[in-house]
Amino acid sequence: MGTFEHGLDAKGRVIIPAKLRDNLGDSFVVTKGLDGCLFTYPLDEWGKLAEQLKELPGNAQGRKLQRHFLANAAVCESDKQGRVLIPSVLREYAGLSKDVIFTGLMNKIEIWDKEKYEAQNSDEDIEEAVEQMADIGLSF
Repeated sequence: MGTFEHGLDAKGRVIIPAKLRDNLGDSFVVTKGLDGCLFTYPLDEWGKLAEQLKELPGNAQGRKLQRHFLANAAVCESDKQGRVLIPSVLREYAGLSKDVIFTGLMNKIEIWDKEKYEAQNSDEDIEEAVEQMADIGLSF
């Protein structure tokens, strides 16, 4: 859990925050996410998602989801300083430039460009989201 900010260096490396890195392990998967961010999974959680994607129907929507998450996935490792090289295709997809936001979300980490994160994640419409989730039984 939590939100952390780090800078992306000229080589496309960024430091994974120590509090999040402990849960990732030595190797982890980074792939295209939703809303313009990247998803980062520990290998065991990635395996669970990959199994779910494998079970999707072979229709156009199933194939599209498989391509989005699987075709762009990369196994990454952090170095001794906790830095990870994010592949250029993933940096471009997420628009990562200088300032990067990491958000810990239960079984995954999201990686955002700071400006995109701030634009996408204002609290202006949180009440509407809470009301919609109440329809499926989530209460606060």
